[in-house]
Amino acid sequence: MSKVSFEDIGAVIATFAAQDSVKPGQVVKITANGEVGACSAKDAFAGQAQSVRGGFAGVQVKGFLTLPVTGSVALGRVSLEADGTGGVQTASTGGVPALVVSVDATAKTAVVCL
Repeated sequence: MSKVSFEDIGAVIATFAAQDSVKPGQVVKITANGEVGACSAKDAFAGQAQSVRGGFAGVQVKGFLTLPVTGSVALGRVSLEADGTGGVQTASTGGVPALVVSVDATAKTAVVCL
C-alpha cells in the first residue's frame, strides 16, 4: 500500500464526441475535429477516457492518472505510446512525454502525469 496518493492532482477533463469503440479507462486518440477513438498499437494517445455516455467521452488530457501498462515501464520522464489494448507501453520511437511516479508490476498499472 502506497503512503502517497497522486489521484486527481491537476486533472483536466475535456468532453469529446466519441466513436463507438471508446470505453471508459482506455487511452484514446484524436480521430477528427473534437472526436476521439480507440488507439491502435504504437499510436500517440491524447488521454484516458474517464466516462462515456450518449456518444460523448470525458477524456483526461492532463494531470496524474493511473494507466494500464504492457511490459515494463521505467520511473521518471519517459515516452509512452498506446499498446493497442487500451493501455500504454514504453514508446519505441516518438511517443507521448510523461512523468511516471509509480509502477505496480502486479496490477500492471502506472501512475503517470501527462
